[in-house]
Amino acid sequence: MATYLDVAATAPVDPRVAQVVLHWMTEEFGNAGSRTHEYGTRAKRAVAQAREYLARTVAAKPEELVFTSGATESNNIAILGLAPFGEKSGRRHIIASAIEHKAVLEPLEHLASRGFEVEYIKPGPSGRISLESVLERLRPDTLLVSLMHVNNETGVIQPVADLARELQKTPTYLHVDAAQGYAKVIEDLKAPIDMISISGHKIGAPKGVGALVLRRRGWNKVPLEPIMFGGGQERKLRPGTLPVPLIVGLAEASRLFHSEHAQWKKESERIREVLLTALAQTRFTINGDPAHTVPHILNVSFADLDAEALIVALQDQVAVATGSACTSASYTPSHVLTAMGLREHTARNGLRLSWLPSQLNDLDVDAVVAEVLKLQPEA
Repeated sequence: MATYLDVAATAPVDPRVAQVVLHWMTEEFGNAGSRTHEYGTRAKRAVAQAREYLARTVAAKPEELVFTSGATESNNIAILGLAPFGEKSGRRHIIASAIEHKAVLEPLEHLASRGFEVEYIKPGPSGRISLESVLERLRPDTLLVSLMHVNNETGVIQPVADLARELQKTPTYLHVDAAQGYAKVIEDLKAPIDMISISGHKIGAPKGVGALVLRRRGWNKVPLEPIMFGGGQERKLRPGTLPVPLIVGLAEASRLFHSEHAQWKKESERIREVLLTALAQTRFTINGDPAHTVPHILNVSFADLDAEALIVALQDQVAVATGSACTSASYTPSHVLTAMGLREHTARNGLRLSWLPSQLNDLDVDAVVAEVLKLQPEA
């Protein structure tokens, strides 16, 4: 089977997490909303403990964390839920980066259709949005800035912590899609960010669970209104029966990732160096500023080589992607690489390699390089 190099799309569930999830599916199967028996009491207690731990990882309070099905739902609640306040207060200006995930771009497109003015900032070749480019666009009617933590295609880390500290001086709210950065770039998310979207399946939890952190400013809550109704769970912002096994699994995956973070980082950096050393035999460019990139994502374009053809040639050796899993069915140039101002061949043929060190014991780097050299014309 091909070696898996696509953890930016999804990571395998950690076996230790799977054991915990199975326990809460088959033995402790109570509904956290059931108040008349011990099954429900134990489930409620497990959810409370998970909430307390996860909130603590981003320096938030337990009551500031709402469980969701993942970062996409969290993004929608944060962006669409703030819209009524914007309409009532006359603040309809929103700033976002042009390299956001579709789970942010599409809700913003919806708000634009409702009369909001959405201003998109392009990062330039580094793939990193500058703090100044955001601050200089702030206006009295700016409702929201939405900036991702780590770009899902390039792995470039955005200056969300510095931005959060600056925006605290203003009435503008900050939303951060942290699907790719949560538990990996730890200290950034402890900054005073108003809203943080988290996804479990990027860190070894099952698919279908995540969270939205809604940090208060003093006594003031983020003025969100629900976009779904029915049951009143999760502070009436996210109704529905809580998936206790998934929630406990998310907390366990987070605990493991945080406790093993130093080893993960060291091993990820080692693999990155191995890959770059091997690829030096080919003609390639790195897309995104290596000085501000997470250690486990590498986006490259090979000169005079079609990325789709290379993926087909490598399919029995490695599983890789050309970009976001949500848009991988499209063969159009990456909107991220295009926004960075890269030339069309580079933007169309960016190849994303992303890894979990424990999955790469059988990676044959030389075989991968041989396939690249076989397809790449000599200069």
